[in-house]
Amino acid sequence: MALELYLDLFSQPCRSVYIFAKKNNIPFEFKKLSLLDGEQYGEEFGKISLIRKVPALRDGDFCLAESIAILLYLAEKFKTPDFWYPADLRQRARINEFLSWQHMAIRLHGSKMFWLRLLIPKVLGVDVPQDKLDAALDDLNGSLKLIEEKFIQDRPFIAGDHMSLADLVAIVEVMQPVGSSLDVFEGRPKLSAWRDRVQAAIGKELFDNVHQTILGAQESVKLMDASKMQFFKPKILKLFM
Repeated sequence: MALELYLDLFSQPCRSVYIFAKKNNIPFEFKKLSLLDGEQYGEEFGKISLIRKVPALRDGDFCLAESIAILLYLAEKFKTPDFWYPADLRQRARINEFLSWQHMAIRLHGSKMFWLRLLIPKVLGVDVPQDKLDAALDDLNGSLKLIEEKFIQDRPFIAGDHMSLADLVAIVEVMQPVGSSLDVFEGRPKLSAWRDRVQAAIGKELFDNVHQTILGAQESVKLMDASKMQFFKPKILKLFM
């Protein structure tokens, strides 16, 4: 049985796993799952992951959830180049530091801006108070400042001279609010230069291809069936409002 990856490229962690697998020529079967349609709650997917989130991996009789765990599993199983997750103790610690920080920082704040600016008003039909938007933007700006000043500093990449798993995870998160037409790179030359280096390291074609879904979100939301999201509405509003 071929390795299977259950993914929705609307999701930042799914994009990181997809890019990593493609960039490293890891053979896999792409199992597309729509989070906004609630497909993660289907009976079959429940056999893959009781967490009911993507990405998820199935490798024979072995199933795995959580993007960071999946990335590390793929890196070790397929012996990907050392720069992704270096053996050097301090470089690896620098990567682990970012991967530990990002969940409740750039991931949370970038996702929140995406939902508040786009999905909640355009799909759920709920007006978002300006003070909620302002507070969310302040939180996002704080995370972006830390990425520049703490994690990148004057280095080409987060762990040094080469791209790593930290940069891969960071770029997909930073791109998420861009899908809501928020230009997070404006006025941030250091972040913009880092983005360009990461894009070049990934390869522009792969980078652009994997971000088509999120960057086209302004148009795709017009075609979404809002009725399918009503089941999630209370949970979404509780989480982001």
